[in-house]
Formats: sequence, C-alpha cells, structure tokens
Amino acid sequence: MKKLILASASAIALFGIAACSDTADNTTTQSTPPAETTQPATPPPAEATPPADTTQPAPAQ
Repeated sequence: MKKLILASASAIALFGIAACSDTADNTTTQSTPPAETTQPATPPPAEATPPADTTQPAPAQ
C-alpha cells in the first residue's frame, strides 16, 4: 500500500512538472485576416397576390 501511494505521488509530481515546463513549444499562432465586409442579402421580392375575384356567384336555384 505504501508503494502504491508513493508511486501515485511520484506520477502526480511528474505530470505537474511536465505541465509547467516552459521549453516544450516556442511556436506562436497567427491571426486570420479580417473577413471581407459584405452587404446583407436582400430578401426575395414578395410574390404578388392575384386580383380579387369580382364575379358574382350564380344564384341558387
């Protein structure tokens, strides 16, 4: 049991040191170019409604 605790503490310490290391990566990231400004899309024109039906219905018989 004592060896298991010692091994766990050693592993945690090893990972802690590896995570805080400063020599792993010296690369930097580059920003992306700004997006082109575009005009918002205009909605499609509304479809015209057909003219109202003005004919009179046939009288009931």
